[in-house]
Amino acid sequence: MEKKLPLIILTGPTAVGKTALSIKLARTLNGEIISADSMQVYRHMDIGSAKIKKEEMEEIPHHLIDILEPWEEFNVVTFQKKSKEAIWDICSRGKIPILTGGTGFYIQSVLYDIDFAENGEDNRYRKELEEIAKDKGNDYLHSMLAAVDKKSAEAIHANNVKRVIRALEYFMETGQKISEHNETERQKESAYNSRYFVLTDNREKIYDRINQRVDKMLEDGLVEEVKKLRDMGCTRNMVSMQGLGYKEILDYLEGVTDFDRAVYLLKRDTRHFAKRQLTWFRREKEVIWVDREHFLSDDGILEFMIEKCKGVIE
Repeated sequence: MEKKLPLIILTGPTAVGKTALSIKLARTLNGEIISADSMQVYRHMDIGSAKIKKEEMEEIPHHLIDILEPWEEFNVVTFQKKSKEAIWDICSRGKIPILTGGTGFYIQSVLYDIDFAENGEDNRYRKELEEIAKDKGNDYLHSMLAAVDKKSAEAIHANNVKRVIRALEYFMETGQKISEHNETERQKESAYNSRYFVLTDNREKIYDRINQRVDKMLEDGLVEEVKKLRDMGCTRNMVSMQGLGYKEILDYLEGVTDFDRAVYLLKRDTRHFAKRQLTWFRREKEVIWVDREHFLSDDGILEFMIEKCKGVIE
């Protein structure tokens, strides 16, 4: 049997502290980092995506960061392809690939090598759904999903129009709920010799860090970043501009809401996003939970993870 390539996954809810820990892990394991983040792929979107700064990388190579312009298309199929290429490249040089980020579906697509070949070429229904979202709003579209696939509707936010459409489209194409499809994919064996770590913490601490992070983003110039993107021709119907931090500030800039309301919504929606991330990871199998409350420091967490990685890194 062909030997599986090694893969370490470090994920968890937003603002839990994955970035700093991933650097320590990569340094210890002679690894390189592949970003599993749907926003950090875009150039010019640094503050709102909480993108790692060059100096924070500590010379550890990072993949899938700043590879596209905000108006370019990016989806799970593209992510899977580019991640697999990066894994091969990293392993070919005797290094350990470390997939880090909070987009659970992206991680699942790589870990279980999900086959997306069934996606049909007929996009008429997709266009129809896009029109419904435009005419009747995101909530109406989301209610259509809830009617046929309640589980998916609970997992996907109404504002994530692209995923809502994909779930409806999948149901239309196959007659199967995408939530059931995802459940089946979760039962697949990992395509890699992997360790899947989910970093977490006390919920209130996570929520507190989210609030602080949003305040810091605003202090660092999030409003100016969104203005600049708008001046470059970026509009709200672009996938990139539907990311947390961008759509709320764009609403403020376009007079849809006032500043205080935009900040309130950004903090609230980010907290809700963190909650949905944890729900997703709880459904995954073979996850190693790393609860910050059980450790005195990141060094203790690192020691625990290294111990668990035996059999992958040797």
